[in-house]
Amino acid sequence: MLSKFSRTFLTLSIATIGATIALVHAGAIVDNVDVKIEEWLTPSTPPYPHDPAVAPDGSIWYTGQRANVVGRFDPATQQFKEFALPTPKSGPHGIVADKAGNVWYTGNAASLIGKIDPKTEKITEYKMPDPKARDPHTMAFNSAGLMYFTVQAGNLVGTLDPKAPDGAIKLVSPPTANARPYGIKLNSKEVPFFDEFNAPNIGSIEPKTLKITEYPLPDKAARPRRIAIAKDDTVYYGDYARGFLGHLDPKTGKVEEFASPGGPQCKPYAIGITSDGAVW
Repeated sequence: MLSKFSRTFLTLSIATIGATIALVHAGAIVDNVDVKIEEWLTPSTPPYPHDPAVAPDGSIWYTGQRANVVGRFDPATQQFKEFALPTPKSGPHGIVADKAGNVWYTGNAASLIGKIDPKTEKITEYKMPDPKARDPHTMAFNSAGLMYFTVQAGNLVGTLDPKAPDGAIKLVSPPTANARPYGIKLNSKEVPFFDEFNAPNIGSIEPKTLKITEYPLPDKAARPRRIAIAKDDTVYYGDYARGFLGHLDPKTGKVEEFASPGGPQCKPYAIGITSDGAVW
């Protein structure tokens, strides 16, 4: 399946949902879902589009990992435009747009974070200040424009200030060795939470001091891969190793787990929460 879909950009139009996958809303899983799938082939060579993100103007951006490009797709015209990145083989991975419409990506093979200005098409790169900071991975912005990001292989989390000429990057390590910070999101109070993909923990970052607090999960075999934060600031995560959906209340430390209908080998990866609170 990878060879067929590795260069395919997908959108899904859900006509009838029922209770599908929204595990926190209902226990029943229904199969009468009407889904329309549209596909577009990215121009990347070699292919491998990753981590799509929606910019403020409605355009869709993605990283072309193996082609060393960042791409833009216009849903209105169905046209692609791809930007070759300055550093060869940088391994673009995570991608996010800021409020001004700038598009940011992590170059996890070259230990950098890049910014694309769509208006000028100028690309700016920020190198990690520490050689141990390998594999910058996922990013999230607070309302003031400060970026938080994870550094998976380097076992770090950090901040980047776009207002500073060099990004003023700061890096801190979680208490657990080789925890591999992965996904990251901010709650309503702008406190960043992240998961540790190589440890049974969810972490949080105190915004002023960058002090990290870890929340242990009940099963030592748990390996959370991505997270989502609900309106009540509780944290949902996919347990990639065990095939569970997990729910953490950081106020109490209580964790609930829901076994996936796909079984222990289904490897849940990405996760999101819709405006009505459904967890996908």
